[in-house]
Amino acid sequence: MDDDEKAALSTFLNAQRGVVLAILDGLDAEALTKAVLPSGWTPLALVEHLGYSERHWFQEMLHGHADPLPWPEDPEPFTTPRGPAEVFAFYRDQCERSNAILAATPLDTRPVARHPDALGDETTDLRRIVLHMIEETARHAGHLDVVRELLDGRTGLGPR
Repeated sequence: MDDDEKAALSTFLNAQRGVVLAILDGLDAEALTKAVLPSGWTPLALVEHLGYSERHWFQEMLHGHADPLPWPEDPEPFTTPRGPAEVFAFYRDQCERSNAILAATPLDTRPVARHPDALGDETTDLRRIVLHMIEETARHAGHLDVVRELLDGRTGLGPR
């Protein structure tokens, strides 16, 4: 049963990751680094945030450690001084690491670390970490969908 459930969870998580990338496909560096909402975040920085989230949940929380970031942590969330190639490579790398962890770890494995807010009480095993990442990725894909429409009017983007 664990393999079937794991396959289903992986399919849904990978689908949402694909949506994020598809929504942004075709945008140039100027559009990827343009803040169009009053909060000031940029599409590229949101992708970097999703990479941080993958790293945080699958590595830091589940295993209790993560490899060092390839750059110093930035004080301002949802902005980034890095370019698209570097950010997208970071995101893809973190997703690959998460997929490897998921493939090698039973779903009922308890996290070594605890997330500091109420979400920590809800993430009692790898299964719930994956469910959280599906929700987190889908939520931000929705944000990116709106921003893409504001940037160039395109809608309905993503895998078909």
